[in-house]
Amino acid sequence: MPIDMNPDYDPDKPHHRPQGFQNVHAEFTAKSLAEVLRWRWDASRRGLPPPPTQAIPTQIADIDFLHRNAAAAKQMLPSVTWIGHATVLVQLGGLTLLTDPIFSERASPFSFLGPKRHQPPGIAVGDLPRVDLVLTSHNHYDHLDEASVNALNRQPGGPPLFVVPLGLKAWLAGRGIRHAVELDWWQSHMLQAPGGDVEITLVPAQHWSARGLTDRMATLWGGFAVFAQDCHLFYAGDTGYSRDFTDMRTRFAHRQGHAQGGGFDMALIPIGSYEPRWFMAAQHVNAEEAVKIHRDLGAKRSLGVHWGTFELTDEPLDEPPRALAVQRGIQGVPDEEFFVVAIGETRVLKPR
Repeated sequence: MPIDMNPDYDPDKPHHRPQGFQNVHAEFTAKSLAEVLRWRWDASRRGLPPPPTQAIPTQIADIDFLHRNAAAAKQMLPSVTWIGHATVLVQLGGLTLLTDPIFSERASPFSFLGPKRHQPPGIAVGDLPRVDLVLTSHNHYDHLDEASVNALNRQPGGPPLFVVPLGLKAWLAGRGIRHAVELDWWQSHMLQAPGGDVEITLVPAQHWSARGLTDRMATLWGGFAVFAQDCHLFYAGDTGYSRDFTDMRTRFAHRQGHAQGGGFDMALIPIGSYEPRWFMAAQHVNAEEAVKIHRDLGAKRSLGVHWGTFELTDEPLDEPPRALAVQRGIQGVPDEEFFVVAIGETRVLKPR
């Protein structure tokens, strides 16, 4: 049954609607069934996506380091470890967090149907250090995976804190996950951590939400800005390109010292799932737009995510890093500023 009324509706907020939510700078309109069939027919006729020409890079994760780093608390070294797709293990401020954890074989409501992993997770869920915080950007199956959040909720030592957009706290509660905080765009939650207070802010993204046929736009979506004393992190979630990112730079300039070369120390920006553009541009950036986001934010470093794991769109799984390299050259961004890593690889960051 379609939703009758958005329980979080606030008429003073432009992204709130009586029956759900909407983007601010470019309203999302769902593609028609005819357009979906046109896309899938054309992809099938042309044999898309083509198979990768290169192996997706993987390496054995340094699990010992991650556990030692988690135990170091105040002496923790800021780091990012790519587990696959949009799942990144981040250590900062004495906390271990995960973005959009998915460890399942399929990004689907079904165990036998839907997009299947091409590479296993860089770290098995049972080998993770204790996770303190989970950031969920939206409710699509490749970002909110029921089996994964249930496993994390049962982890030894107690559940992590789940920080989610409006509407998803009830979904978690329905699965017995009650250690959760729900945020609207620009709302923040302060979390006490060994390295000092950590502020988590939900920020806009140009996207949409649905887990079925009748709940489109019923829950909010977004990205996250995480401010710890040793690292400022940005995670975009899923997004099309919009003015939201220059808005963020303006809003956060006072605390990041942009005039003095400040900005996010690490931005996690999607670089995959972008073809065909006529279908995907409103919801997923390509490499050109990903580099623009990096520049709009004034990020010191960016890691390209959301590629190489699930075959969701028409480009080959291994194409996004090549497209990123081209766009770095075109837009004058040094290689070391916006990079990719192997699945399982850890990159240690310089503390602020």
